[in-house]
Amino acid sequence: MKTAQELLLERKTRVHKAISLEKPDRTPVIIMADAFCATHMGVKMADFCSSLAMQNQTMLNSAKALGDIDGMNSVFAAGPVFPLIFMTHVKLPGKELPENALWQLDEKEVMKVEDYDTILAKGWAPFMQDYLVNRLHYPLGRTMEELAQTPQFVKNFEDAGYMVYSPIIATAVPELLGGGRSMPKFMHDLYKIPDKVEAVLDVIQKESLETLRQQIRATNSSIVFMSPARGASEFFSPKLWQRFVWKYLKETIDVIIEEGAAADIHIDSNWGRDLEFFRTLPKGKCIFETDSATDIYKVKEVLGDMMCIKGDVPAAKLALGTPDEVYNYSTQLVKDMGPGFILSSGCSVPPNAKVENVKAMISAATGK
Repeated sequence: MKTAQELLLERKTRVHKAISLEKPDRTPVIIMADAFCATHMGVKMADFCSSLAMQNQTMLNSAKALGDIDGMNSVFAAGPVFPLIFMTHVKLPGKELPENALWQLDEKEVMKVEDYDTILAKGWAPFMQDYLVNRLHYPLGRTMEELAQTPQFVKNFEDAGYMVYSPIIATAVPELLGGGRSMPKFMHDLYKIPDKVEAVLDVIQKESLETLRQQIRATNSSIVFMSPARGASEFFSPKLWQRFVWKYLKETIDVIIEEGAAADIHIDSNWGRDLEFFRTLPKGKCIFETDSATDIYKVKEVLGDMMCIKGDVPAAKLALGTPDEVYNYSTQLVKDMGPGFILSSGCSVPPNAKVENVKAMISAATGK
């Protein structure tokens, strides 16, 4: 019987071999789930959202009940901290929503055009703090106190033998303006005042990258998750995408790699048109984490010799399929993707996923 620390080392080794395109003893399986863990453990969504500590414990209990996974993407839920990433209000269960509803981004224009001048004059951090507290009425003080417990949250998982895939999140800076301005208004700004938007993004990026360096050093993270969710190339003209998404994405990835970590790029929506850009990134230092909207076989064809691929069992299959369907799909992925592959759900495991389907996905990697 292996100790928790022996299991942890084995699992970390397996994942890092996949990232560096070496052949691990078997395909690693990392679960990306938060709300699913609450339904899996019978925890009311309002209670789950009440604190990061509650989320951490619920997610750890869920991991233990799922069995031989290598780890989980994060140590607390994304929803309640979304305002820090998207600069928009989040409706929470038990508050604006029924007690067992899933959190919802309440996206509308809260950031105004004139705020661009404020950011250019005063910097990003002072503006953001004031904006979160006074416009979104976000409990920033309490959240920062809870986030300070992240090392303990990580330790809770590691003491149980599970790898925490990425304890920190790098902000893709266009997301902040896209959420705060609202996507339609932000798109309008890109066409009407592109130079000003770029100047603002440059200010935010400079501050964000310095913070990111400090976070990687403080946590000694070996993998950093970043989610350019609204950055999908299908949303932009190629010229705008290169200027307002790829430029900042690549700068952030470069800093992550400079600091000795691997960059996990969480790819929502369809990026098929611009896969070639990712070939400019260093080999064996990045993970292309796809949600099944970008064809994973196309990703393999274009990037399989350059970077690890993570995904991509669709949410619909996990919620509506049968265990056999999920097992067969996952087994085929493991066979076709080869050594540089981490099996996971396409984006997050949905809260209504069947537990037996999630276990079927896991067994495709573990052979158990």
